[in-house]
Amino acid sequence: MSNFQRDMSLTGGPPKSLNSFQKLGTFIGFVGLFIIVLAGFNVSFPNKTFWLALSLITITVGIILFTWASYRNQTEGIKNHGVWFKSISGRGLWAWIAGLSLTGFYVVLYFFPQFLGLQAVGDNTGIIAFFDPLSRTLSGNPASQWFVYGTLYTVAILSFGVKFIWKYRHNRYEKLRTISVMFFQTAFAFLIPELMARLHSDTFSLPYYDLKNIWPLNYYNFEQYRIDSFISSGTIGLTLLIFGIVSIFIITPILTYKYGKRWYCSWVCGCGGLAETAGDSFRQLSDKSQIAWKIERWVVHSVLVFVVVMTTAVVATYLGNDPTKYWLTKDLFLLGVGLLLTLVFTLIWVFKRKELQKDAKYGAIGYLVILLSLLGLHYFSGSNLFLFEAETLRKSYGFLIGAIFSGVIGTGFYPIFGNRVWCRFGCPMAAILGLQQRLFSRFRITTNGGQCISCGNCSTYCEMGIDVRSYAQKGENIVRSSCVGCGICSAVCPRGVLKLENGPLEGRIDSKDILLGNDVDLMHLLNNH
Repeated sequence: MSNFQRDMSLTGGPPKSLNSFQKLGTFIGFVGLFIIVLAGFNVSFPNKTFWLALSLITITVGIILFTWASYRNQTEGIKNHGVWFKSISGRGLWAWIAGLSLTGFYVVLYFFPQFLGLQAVGDNTGIIAFFDPLSRTLSGNPASQWFVYGTLYTVAILSFGVKFIWKYRHNRYEKLRTISVMFFQTAFAFLIPELMARLHSDTFSLPYYDLKNIWPLNYYNFEQYRIDSFISSGTIGLTLLIFGIVSIFIITPILTYKYGKRWYCSWVCGCGGLAETAGDSFRQLSDKSQIAWKIERWVVHSVLVFVVVMTTAVVATYLGNDPTKYWLTKDLFLLGVGLLLTLVFTLIWVFKRKELQKDAKYGAIGYLVILLSLLGLHYFSGSNLFLFEAETLRKSYGFLIGAIFSGVIGTGFYPIFGNRVWCRFGCPMAAILGLQQRLFSRFRITTNGGQCISCGNCSTYCEMGIDVRSYAQKGENIVRSSCVGCGICSAVCPRGVLKLENGPLEGRIDSKDILLGNDVDLMHLLNNH
C-alpha cells in the first residue's frame, strides 16, 4: 500500500530531500568529474587508461544509481516530481550556475581548445591528453577537443538514456526511441567515424563523416576539400558522397512522409538525443507564448535560407564555366538551384496554399524573391553571391549558427531556455523536415476531446512550446511543423487523450462535426472498416 500516491495535488507538493542512495550517486558522479578536472590542471596520472576508464565509469554509475534511487519506489506513470520547486529545473540559482558552467565549457571547447591542452605541435596536455588512450585505441590518432566532446556527449546520452527509460518505463514508445538515439549516437556518430580513420593510408583518406548527419546539418559536406577526398577515395568515398545526396532528395522526404520528422529528430539525431536524455529535466521550460512561436518560425526559416545561400555559394566556387570541360558548369548549377526553388514554391503554392498561415505565405514569397534575386545578381553580373565571398559566408555560418547557437546557447542553456531551444529556433534540418511534415506527412497526433480534463500536463511538458491542451480541448488533430513526435504529451496524459498516428485521413470522424453537434454516421464508418 505504500506505493500508492494519496496526494491528489497536480503539482505534487514541494520536492523531498535527497535520500541516501541519491546522495551516494551524486558523490560517485562528481568523483568522476573531479578526476577529469584534475586532468585539466595537468595532474600527472601514472596510468591514464585506468584513470580515464574510472572517471567515465563513475560518472555513468553515479547517474544510474541516482536514477534507481529516484524511481525504484515509484509506481509506473509520470508525476511532476516537484520540477517547479527545484532550483535546477525551475530556473533557480542552481539552474543559472549549471547554465553558466556549461556555457563556459562550450566557449573554451569551441574557441580556446589550447586551454584544454590541445597542442598544434607536440604532445597534448591537460584534458585532451587524458583522452589520448581512448582515441588511439579507436582511431590510432591522438585526441582532439572534438573527440573529448564526442566522448562526453556519448556518455551523457547513454547514462541519462538509462534514466529516461527508467522514468518512462510504462511507455513502450519512449523506451524504443531512447534505445534508438543511444544506438545511433554510439555507433554512427562516435564509434564508426573513429574506426573509419584506421582505413587511412598514404593513398587513401576519407574525411570525418557522421553517417546520421544530413545536409543542412553537415553544411560543410559539399566543400571542395571533402568532395575531392570522397572522389579520391574510390568506391567507398563515392558511395558516401552519393549517400549524402540521396539522403537529401529521396530518403528524407520518404521517411518524413511516412513517419513525420520524428524519425530523425526523436529517433536518430544526436542533438535531439541529448535534449531528450540529459535535457529531459528541463523540457517544461520551453516558452509556450504566441510571441515565441512567431519568433521561432521567422528565425528557424531564416537560418534555413542562410544555409541554402551559403551552400550554393560554396559549391559554385569550385565549378568551372567552360562547358567543354565540365558537364556541370557554375552557371548551369545556379540556374538549376533557381529552378528547383521555384518548382518547390510553385508546388506548395498550387497544392498546399491553404495549409499556410498568412504570415507564412508572405514569408515564403519574400524568401523566394531574395534567393532568386541573389542568384540572378550573380548569374548576370558575376558578382559574389550574397555580396560576400563563399568562404566568408561559411565561416560566418559556422561561427554564428554551428558554434554559438547550436553549441553554446542550444546546449549550454538547457536549464534556462529548455532542452530544445536549438531545435526550435536554429536547426535548419528541423525547418526542412517541419515543412515536409506540415505539408504532406501522414503523421499527426490525434485527440479525444471528450476525455480531456484540462490538467495541462501535455502543454507543460511539450519541449517544442506547443500548447497541446488547446488542441486536446477541441478534439483537434495536431499537425504542427515544429512537433518532433517525442510522444511525451501522450505519455504524461492521465486520460489517454493523445495518440501518435501515421495512418491516412480517410474514414476518420471530423472533430469539428462533433464539437458543432453535427450528425455523424458511426455505423457507416464502422461498416467501411
